[in-house]
Amino acid sequence: MFKRILIANRGEIALRVIRACRELGIETVAIYSEADAESPHLEQADQRVCVGGSKSEQSYLNMAAILQAAEQTEAKAVHPGYGFLAENALFAALCHQSKLTFIGPSPRVIRLMGDKATARRTMRAAGLPVVPGSEDVLANSAQGLDLAREMGFPVLLKATAGGGGKGMRICRDEAGFAANWEQASLEAGKAFGNAGLYLEKYVERGRHIEFQFMADAFGHAVHLGERECSVQRSHQKLVEESPATVIDAATRASLGAKVCAGVRAIGYVGAGTMEFLRAPGAELYFMEVNTRLQVEHPVTEMVTGVDLVKEQIRVAANHALSLEQERIALSGHAIECRINAEDPSRGFRPCPGLIESFAPPGEIDGVRVRLDTHVRPGYRIPVFYDSMIGKLIVAGDDREAARAGMIRALEAFRVTGIETTIAFHLRILRDPGFISGDYDTGLVGRLL
Repeated sequence: MFKRILIANRGEIALRVIRACRELGIETVAIYSEADAESPHLEQADQRVCVGGSKSEQSYLNMAAILQAAEQTEAKAVHPGYGFLAENALFAALCHQSKLTFIGPSPRVIRLMGDKATARRTMRAAGLPVVPGSEDVLANSAQGLDLAREMGFPVLLKATAGGGGKGMRICRDEAGFAANWEQASLEAGKAFGNAGLYLEKYVERGRHIEFQFMADAFGHAVHLGERECSVQRSHQKLVEESPATVIDAATRASLGAKVCAGVRAIGYVGAGTMEFLRAPGAELYFMEVNTRLQVEHPVTEMVTGVDLVKEQIRVAANHALSLEQERIALSGHAIECRINAEDPSRGFRPCPGLIESFAPPGEIDGVRVRLDTHVRPGYRIPVFYDSMIGKLIVAGDDREAARAGMIRALEAFRVTGIETTIAFHLRILRDPGFISGDYDTGLVGRLL
């Protein structure tokens, strides 16, 4: 096992990794930017190192500074968390060159799955169904338009190197195709350094289903069931739950086996998520693989009892999986709400600033409540980073118990000094479509 791990991230996920390391008896090094010098999570690390200025490119994306911090603290491994450098193949390769273990898949696998068009081809060859679309990156707008006419509108333009909704445009007719192409390509180039686009058939009223998996270096892979992530705004998730209301045990077992086969086919090692789009007719199509821990991993932990971060670290330390597929079972139901410092009434505009009071919910009868956060009263949210300040997770014996418990938890949650998404989450949880489980990725748009 590692003696010391450097955490190449910040905030809530950095604190989550610190706690897992502490339970495994591993020392931690927390990096931070100038803007995060007073972040509460730093107090929990064994060592801390400033890696640069407030902007991400000066600090959390500064590979040279992060590697130098690892060297000077004699860390043996780097945990990237999610976001920032978590899916950066170059950073993973540089870690290996510096004799550091990158806690994630190999640079080759990150590259393979990081290019969405390549990922589609690879998983199609492994037997997974993919959304109808282009075989590869499109050469230009004209080629894309020809394919769109052949497939029929609406279609979706997607950045091949993308994620987080950037470089994506829905095209409902020929008239707006060229403009959408230009906008998506420009956005993809700026965000990812790769302007390449591919095209998919746009599935109306689709649902976002993802499977959590874990694999080791000895050819073993398991899945830990699915999560429903359809409550989104601008392709950014707001609410996640497990299990999904539209996936039965037979489908879970069948698709989960295909997920594991696809993972083994590419030599994947570590934690990851395979994302699917579920059409109204119940067809499930492969979309992409996220080669990292997901923000919403706690809902899976709550229904399986598996600590994904600990297992991720063990596998990176070249231990065999401690999990067996036959022994993994989903028990009860869990829902997660991302608590963001945003104003939903103003287009979810970020609201950085001073948190005057922060009073999370306490225990609630009949359910389990978990809050993953790094903030406290008096903490000032920086303007430079993601607006999420915490994740509230509630688990119950069934979905209705979890939903009702989440409502009580949200009602008890008090935050002042900034705007948050708490009130909007209550609207979602009380929406008839959400209550029935009959909802899709358009739910948030219908509530605004």
